[in-house]
Amino acid sequence: MPPRSRLHVLTGPTAVGKTEWALRWAERHGAEIVSCDSLLFYRGMDLGTAKPTAAEQARAPHHLIDVCAAHEPMDITAYTALARRAVADIAGRGRPVLATGGSGFYLAAFFGPVADNIAVPETLRAEVRALAPEAALARLRELNPDGLGELDTANPRRVTRALERCLASGRTLADLAAEFARQPGPFAEYEVALTRLERAPEALERRIAARVDAMLAGGLVAEVKALRAAGFERNPSAARAIGYREVLAMFDGALPEAELAAEIAKNTRALVKKQRTWFRTQLPEHRVLAAETLRDADELFPA
Repeated sequence: MPPRSRLHVLTGPTAVGKTEWALRWAERHGAEIVSCDSLLFYRGMDLGTAKPTAAEQARAPHHLIDVCAAHEPMDITAYTALARRAVADIAGRGRPVLATGGSGFYLAAFFGPVADNIAVPETLRAEVRALAPEAALARLRELNPDGLGELDTANPRRVTRALERCLASGRTLADLAAEFARQPGPFAEYEVALTRLERAPEALERRIAARVDAMLAGGLVAEVKALRAAGFERNPSAARAIGYREVLAMFDGALPEAELAAEIAKNTRALVKKQRTWFRTQLPEHRVLAAETLRDADELFPA
């Protein structure tokens, strides 16, 4: 059997320094970069996402950046299809692949299955979503007499989705979970090398504060104003993103301008806390490197 192609993945919390180290490694190895950041898909969302600049993108070819308008939602199924095509194209040309980003939902696609193939008819979807949250949960319990496993029953969206899948398939959540776990991941044919960057909390907080100041000085408020005019609030994933939701709140009079930077920084720190928890509990075994002590890009992925 021929050796599997290697797929390199670099992750870490927001503001840890992934962009610069990814670029250094890509330049050293002639690699191309595939984004797995949940907001870099959207055109016009540049400052608030710390999207790689035109100069940075010129240092190495990038994929899955600016692939849709900000009002057009992206989901994991669409992302996986785009990422598979990009990775296959890069590897097919004999160039190394480096996927980078800190969005757990999209990052997970590189390590296992992320979406099932259960088709939910639109009529059924409408019926379920017409139920009150308590009624939906009660119906779901009826269909799963042995329990709901680890389902977050306090999250109405997840309860609704679980009920749709049970009704559409005629199976319990336990059966569906077991079948899902047996599926190969979208990148099962690749050898995946994963490295996570970290920084001391105090250092990361300083970097977050500096990033927020740079975003606002660079024109974040004007960016959000233009996006609102273009209708990006039709896409909750975009409009609720940190940096954007706070500016929208300021526009609507719910947040004083003087508190804008502090609010964005506070919410970014909360995001970092969630990211770190997800990395520790959901990622497969991987290398963790202190970004402060890195001296050479080759330290990221030893040969």
